[in-house]
Amino acid sequence: MTGSPPKPRPDDPGGGIARGRAARAAGIALLAAAAAAPALAQGDLLPNERAFAFSARGLDEKTVEARFVVADGYYLYRDRLKFTVEPEPVAGSPALPPGKVKSDKFFGDVEIYRGQLVVRLPLRHSAPGQRVKVTAESQGCADVEVCYPPQLQSVSLPLPLAGGRPGSLVDAVPPKKSWLD
Repeated sequence: MTGSPPKPRPDDPGGGIARGRAARAAGIALLAAAAAAPALAQGDLLPNERAFAFSARGLDEKTVEARFVVADGYYLYRDRLKFTVEPEPVAGSPALPPGKVKSDKFFGDVEIYRGQLVVRLPLRHSAPGQRVKVTAESQGCADVEVCYPPQLQSVSLPLPLAGGRPGSLVDAVPPKKSWLD
């Protein structure tokens, strides 16, 4: 009885043929899902302003604190960050903290930030209580190898009065409220 197909067992109506087809179908489905995973991940990307949430506050009458909260799975490029304050210019280049070195497919070895980034911007000629507009230019990517175009985010805020307490953070894009709020 060599070469003859196996007889189906009573508890297996399709015999090994059904198991083989099911295994192949499962394998094909797994491959299709793996191939679609990057596309699904890209479709689930956060909007730029949520992936790289910008806010600022006046620390005192001569200093503004700018910050980014970078969402999990995203990063900002250190060398793509620029800050401006109007009408009072920033006194020199802000001191950016060192970033983590990443070998980036798009830009080579670069420094990046993940999580939270806080930068102090010293102002040249400001007055206590003055209203200023803080603008951040930034660029970042998602870990799924999708990079965002450079973006500008701005906030308008008052500087604290002389000897006053630091101001509250002002978000460039306020958090979304739920219908329960």
